[in-house]
Amino acid sequence: MKNLKKIIALVMALCMLLCFAGCGAEDTTSESKPTTTEKATLTTVKEGKLIMATNAYFQPYEYYDGDKIVGIDAEIAAAIAEKLGLELVIEDMAFDSIITAVTEGKVDLGLAGMTITEERLKSVNFSISYAKGVQSIIVKEGSPITSVDDLYADGAAYKVGTQLGTTGYIYATDDFGEGLVTPYTTGNEAVAALIGGDVDCVIIDNEPAKSFVANNTGLKILETSYADEDYAACIAKNNEALLEAIDTAITELTADGTIQAIVDKYIK
Repeated sequence: MKNLKKIIALVMALCMLLCFAGCGAEDTTSESKPTTTEKATLTTVKEGKLIMATNAYFQPYEYYDGDKIVGIDAEIAAAIAEKLGLELVIEDMAFDSIITAVTEGKVDLGLAGMTITEERLKSVNFSISYAKGVQSIIVKEGSPITSVDDLYADGAAYKVGTQLGTTGYIYATDDFGEGLVTPYTTGNEAVAALIGGDVDCVIIDNEPAKSFVANNTGLKILETSYADEDYAACIAKNNEALLEAIDTAITELTADGTIQAIVDKYIK
Protein backbone atom coordinates (compact mmCIF):
# COMPACT_ATOMS: atom_id res chain seq x y z
CA MET A 1 0.00 0.00 0.00
CA LYS A 2 2.82 2.36 0.88
CA ASN A 3 4.47 1.54 -2.43
CA LEU A 4 1.19 2.24 -4.27
CA LYS A 5 0.87 5.61 -2.57
CA LYS A 6 4.44 6.45 -3.56
CA ILE A 7 3.74 5.50 -7.17
CA ILE A 8 0.58 7.65 -7.26
CA ALA A 9 2.41 10.60 -5.75
CA LEU A 10 5.21 10.18 -8.28
CA VAL A 11 2.76 10.09 -11.21
CA MET A 12 0.98 13.22 -9.94
CA ALA A 13 4.28 15.02 -9.55
CA LEU A 14 5.26 14.10 -13.11
CA CYS A 15 1.88 15.35 -14.44
CA MET A 16 2.30 18.69 -12.68
CA LEU A 17 5.83 18.97 -14.06
CA LEU A 18 4.57 18.38 -17.59
CA CYS A 19 1.81 20.97 -17.16
CA PHE A 20 4.28 23.61 -16.00
CA ALA A 21 6.57 22.74 -18.89
CA GLY A 22 3.66 23.08 -21.34
CA CYS A 23 2.72 26.47 -19.93
CA GLY A 24 6.30 27.62 -20.21
CA ALA A 25 6.45 26.55 -23.86
CA GLU A 26 3.20 28.37 -24.65
CA ASP A 27 4.48 31.60 -23.09
CA THR A 28 7.71 31.38 -25.12
CA THR A 29 5.73 30.91 -28.35
CA SER A 30 3.54 33.89 -27.54
CA GLU A 31 6.56 36.11 -26.97
CA SER A 32 8.08 35.09 -30.30
CA LYS A 33 5.02 36.13 -32.34
CA PRO A 34 5.65 39.17 -34.59
CA THR A 35 3.91 42.39 -33.61
CA THR A 36 1.12 43.80 -35.83
CA THR A 37 2.46 46.01 -38.63
CA GLU A 38 1.55 49.66 -38.13
CA LYS A 39 -0.84 51.21 -40.67
CA ALA A 40 0.90 53.16 -43.42
CA THR A 41 1.05 56.91 -42.85
CA LEU A 42 -1.07 59.04 -45.18
CA THR A 43 1.16 61.29 -47.27
CA THR A 44 0.31 63.94 -49.86
CA VAL A 45 2.40 66.07 -52.23
CA LYS A 46 2.07 69.08 -49.93
CA GLU A 47 1.46 68.63 -46.23
CA GLY A 48 -2.09 69.46 -45.24
CA LYS A 49 -3.34 69.70 -48.84
CA LEU A 50 -5.01 67.35 -51.30
CA ILE A 51 -4.04 68.39 -54.83
CA MET A 52 -6.50 67.27 -57.50
CA ALA A 53 -5.79 67.35 -61.24
CA THR A 54 -8.71 67.81 -63.61
CA ASN A 55 -9.68 69.19 -67.01
CA ALA A 56 -12.24 71.89 -66.28
CA TYR A 57 -14.14 71.71 -69.58
CA PHE A 58 -16.36 68.76 -68.77
CA GLN A 59 -19.61 70.24 -67.50
CA PRO A 60 -21.25 69.34 -65.15
CA TYR A 61 -18.37 67.32 -63.66
CA GLU A 62 -15.84 70.17 -63.74
CA TYR A 63 -16.10 73.61 -65.28
CA TYR A 64 -15.40 77.26 -64.55
CA ASP A 65 -17.84 79.50 -62.74
CA GLY A 66 -15.95 82.77 -63.08
CA ASP A 67 -12.44 82.00 -61.85
CA LYS A 68 -13.53 79.05 -59.71
CA ILE A 69 -13.66 75.40 -60.81
CA VAL A 70 -16.96 73.86 -59.77
CA GLY A 71 -18.97 70.75 -60.61
CA ILE A 72 -19.65 67.20 -59.44
CA ASP A 73 -16.01 66.10 -59.26
CA ALA A 74 -14.96 69.35 -57.57
CA GLU A 75 -17.57 68.95 -54.82
CA ILE A 76 -16.91 65.24 -54.32
CA ALA A 77 -13.17 65.96 -54.04
CA ALA A 78 -13.91 68.68 -51.47
CA ALA A 79 -15.99 66.22 -49.44
CA ILE A 80 -13.18 63.64 -49.60
CA ALA A 81 -10.61 66.24 -48.53
CA GLU A 82 -12.78 67.23 -45.57
CA LYS A 83 -13.02 63.57 -44.52
CA LEU A 84 -9.23 63.33 -44.63
CA GLY A 85 -8.72 66.62 -42.80
CA LEU A 86 -7.02 68.21 -45.81
CA GLU A 87 -7.45 71.39 -47.85
CA LEU A 88 -8.48 70.77 -51.46
CA VAL A 89 -6.43 72.40 -54.23
CA ILE A 90 -7.62 71.96 -57.85
CA GLU A 91 -5.24 72.23 -60.80
CA ASP A 92 -6.63 72.53 -64.33
CA MET A 93 -4.67 70.81 -67.12
CA ALA A 94 -5.09 68.95 -70.40
CA PHE A 95 -6.94 65.68 -69.83
CA ASP A 96 -4.15 63.56 -71.29
CA SER A 97 -1.68 65.14 -68.82
CA ILE A 98 -3.53 64.08 -65.68
CA ILE A 99 -2.13 60.56 -65.31
CA THR A 100 1.39 61.84 -65.98
CA ALA A 101 0.97 64.48 -63.25
CA VAL A 102 -0.16 61.75 -60.83
CA THR A 103 2.65 59.32 -61.65
CA GLU A 104 5.30 62.06 -61.43
CA GLY A 105 4.07 63.11 -57.98
CA LYS A 106 2.99 66.60 -59.02
CA VAL A 107 -0.58 66.03 -57.79
CA ASP A 108 -2.22 63.58 -55.38
CA LEU A 109 -5.07 62.35 -57.53
CA GLY A 110 -6.92 62.83 -60.79
CA LEU A 111 -10.69 63.39 -60.76
CA ALA A 112 -12.05 64.24 -64.19
CA GLY A 113 -14.87 61.93 -65.20
CA MET A 114 -12.15 59.31 -65.67
CA THR A 115 -12.95 55.70 -66.48
CA ILE A 116 -10.90 52.67 -65.44
CA THR A 117 -9.19 51.01 -68.41
CA GLU A 118 -6.58 48.26 -68.65
CA GLU A 119 -4.13 50.69 -70.25
CA ARG A 120 -4.50 53.26 -67.47
CA LEU A 121 -4.13 50.57 -64.79
CA LYS A 122 -0.60 50.00 -66.03
CA SER A 123 0.32 53.48 -64.75
CA VAL A 124 -1.99 54.26 -61.83
CA ASN A 125 -4.36 52.75 -59.29
CA PHE A 126 -8.06 53.60 -59.27
CA SER A 127 -10.42 54.14 -56.39
CA ILE A 128 -13.81 52.49 -56.17
CA SER A 129 -16.34 54.08 -58.52
CA TYR A 130 -18.19 57.18 -57.34
CA ALA A 131 -20.43 57.81 -60.39
CA LYS A 132 -21.61 56.29 -63.65
CA GLY A 133 -21.25 57.81 -67.09
CA VAL A 134 -22.49 57.23 -70.62
CA GLN A 135 -20.55 57.98 -73.79
CA SER A 136 -22.95 59.58 -76.27
CA ILE A 137 -22.78 60.73 -79.87
CA ILE A 138 -23.52 64.32 -80.93
CA VAL A 139 -24.49 65.00 -84.55
CA LYS A 140 -25.96 67.86 -86.54
CA GLU A 141 -29.72 67.97 -87.11
CA GLY A 142 -30.46 66.12 -90.34
CA SER A 143 -27.26 64.06 -90.15
CA PRO A 144 -27.24 60.70 -91.99
CA ILE A 145 -25.97 59.23 -88.71
CA THR A 146 -29.20 58.33 -86.92
CA SER A 147 -27.92 55.58 -84.59
CA VAL A 148 -24.66 54.10 -83.33
CA ASP A 149 -25.06 51.27 -85.84
CA ASP A 150 -24.61 53.71 -88.73
CA LEU A 151 -20.98 54.24 -87.67
CA TYR A 152 -20.32 50.51 -88.12
CA ALA A 153 -22.20 50.07 -91.41
CA ASP A 154 -20.33 48.58 -94.37
CA GLY A 155 -18.56 51.29 -96.30
CA ALA A 156 -19.14 53.89 -93.58
CA ALA A 157 -16.26 56.30 -93.19
CA TYR A 158 -17.60 58.98 -90.92
CA LYS A 159 -15.13 61.35 -89.29
CA VAL A 160 -15.33 61.22 -85.51
CA GLY A 161 -14.28 64.01 -83.15
CA THR A 162 -13.24 63.21 -79.55
CA GLN A 163 -11.30 64.70 -76.66
CA LEU A 164 -7.69 63.51 -76.56
CA GLY A 165 -6.94 60.85 -73.95
CA THR A 166 -10.57 60.14 -73.04
CA THR A 167 -12.23 56.75 -73.25
CA GLY A 168 -14.28 58.14 -76.13
CA TYR A 169 -11.01 58.60 -78.02
CA ILE A 170 -9.69 55.18 -76.96
CA TYR A 171 -12.88 53.33 -77.93
CA ALA A 172 -13.32 55.22 -81.21
CA THR A 173 -9.76 54.59 -82.41
CA ASP A 174 -10.18 50.90 -81.58
CA ASP A 175 -13.52 50.71 -83.40
CA PHE A 176 -12.95 52.95 -86.42
CA GLY A 177 -9.17 53.40 -86.70
CA GLU A 178 -6.99 56.43 -86.05
CA GLY A 179 -7.49 57.67 -89.61
CA LEU A 180 -11.17 58.44 -88.95
CA VAL A 181 -10.79 59.83 -85.42
CA THR A 182 -9.60 63.37 -84.72
CA PRO A 183 -8.59 64.15 -81.12
CA TYR A 184 -9.04 67.65 -79.69
CA THR A 185 -7.63 69.13 -76.50
CA THR A 186 -11.11 69.92 -75.12
CA GLY A 187 -14.69 68.88 -75.77
CA ASN A 188 -15.42 72.49 -76.76
CA GLU A 189 -12.96 72.23 -79.63
CA ALA A 190 -14.42 68.91 -80.77
CA VAL A 191 -17.94 70.35 -80.86
CA ALA A 192 -16.68 73.44 -82.71
CA ALA A 193 -15.17 71.10 -85.31
CA LEU A 194 -18.55 69.38 -85.69
CA ILE A 195 -20.32 72.72 -86.19
CA GLY A 196 -17.65 73.74 -88.69
CA GLY A 197 -18.04 70.52 -90.68
CA ASP A 198 -14.57 69.13 -89.94
CA VAL A 199 -16.06 65.99 -88.34
CA ASP A 200 -19.39 64.18 -88.76
CA CYS A 201 -20.02 63.45 -85.09
CA VAL A 202 -18.52 63.84 -81.62
CA ILE A 203 -18.24 61.06 -79.05
CA ILE A 204 -18.26 62.43 -75.51
CA ASP A 205 -19.80 61.87 -72.07
CA ASN A 206 -23.57 62.33 -72.03
CA GLU A 207 -23.71 65.10 -69.42
CA PRO A 208 -21.27 67.46 -71.20
CA ALA A 209 -23.01 66.44 -74.43
CA LYS A 210 -26.31 67.78 -73.08
CA SER A 211 -24.65 71.08 -72.21
CA PHE A 212 -23.09 71.41 -75.66
CA VAL A 213 -26.41 70.69 -77.39
CA ALA A 214 -28.26 73.13 -75.13
CA ASN A 215 -25.77 75.90 -75.94
CA ASN A 216 -25.45 75.27 -79.69
CA THR A 217 -28.46 75.26 -82.00
CA GLY A 218 -28.65 72.65 -84.73
CA LEU A 219 -27.10 69.81 -82.70
CA LYS A 220 -28.65 66.70 -81.14
CA ILE A 221 -27.65 63.60 -79.18
CA LEU A 222 -28.41 60.18 -80.65
CA GLU A 223 -30.86 58.14 -78.57
CA THR A 224 -28.59 55.09 -78.49
CA SER A 225 -25.50 55.39 -76.27
CA TYR A 226 -22.02 54.51 -77.45
CA ALA A 227 -20.69 53.03 -74.17
CA ASP A 228 -21.50 52.81 -70.44
CA GLU A 229 -18.81 53.54 -67.85
CA ASP A 230 -17.91 53.89 -64.16
CA TYR A 231 -15.96 56.96 -63.00
CA ALA A 232 -13.16 56.71 -60.41
CA ALA A 233 -10.24 58.71 -59.02
CA CYS A 234 -6.70 57.80 -60.12
CA ILE A 235 -3.88 57.68 -57.55
CA ALA A 236 -0.15 56.89 -57.83
CA LYS A 237 0.69 53.20 -57.46
CA ASN A 238 3.18 53.91 -54.66
CA ASN A 239 0.57 55.62 -52.46
CA GLU A 240 -1.53 52.73 -51.15
CA ALA A 241 -2.37 54.64 -47.95
CA LEU A 242 -4.01 57.47 -49.91
CA LEU A 243 -5.89 54.98 -52.09
CA GLU A 244 -7.25 53.23 -49.01
CA ALA A 245 -8.22 56.54 -47.37
CA ILE A 246 -10.02 57.74 -50.51
CA ASP A 247 -11.87 54.43 -50.90
CA THR A 248 -13.03 54.68 -47.29
CA ALA A 249 -14.14 58.28 -47.79
CA ILE A 250 -16.08 57.43 -50.99
CA THR A 251 -17.76 54.50 -49.23
CA GLU A 252 -18.86 56.71 -46.33
CA LEU A 253 -19.96 59.58 -48.60
CA THR A 254 -22.01 57.13 -50.67
CA ALA A 255 -23.59 55.55 -47.59
CA ASP A 256 -24.67 58.86 -46.06
CA GLY A 257 -26.09 60.19 -49.36
CA THR A 258 -23.56 63.01 -49.83
CA ILE A 259 -22.40 61.91 -53.29
CA GLN A 260 -25.94 61.35 -54.57
CA ALA A 261 -26.94 64.79 -53.31
CA ILE A 262 -24.02 66.36 -55.20
CA VAL A 263 -24.92 64.51 -58.41
CA ASP A 264 -28.59 65.49 -58.04
CA LYS A 265 -27.56 69.14 -57.64
CA TYR A 266 -25.99 69.18 -61.12
CA ILE A 267 -27.98 66.52 -62.97
CA LYS A 268 -31.73 67.03 -62.70
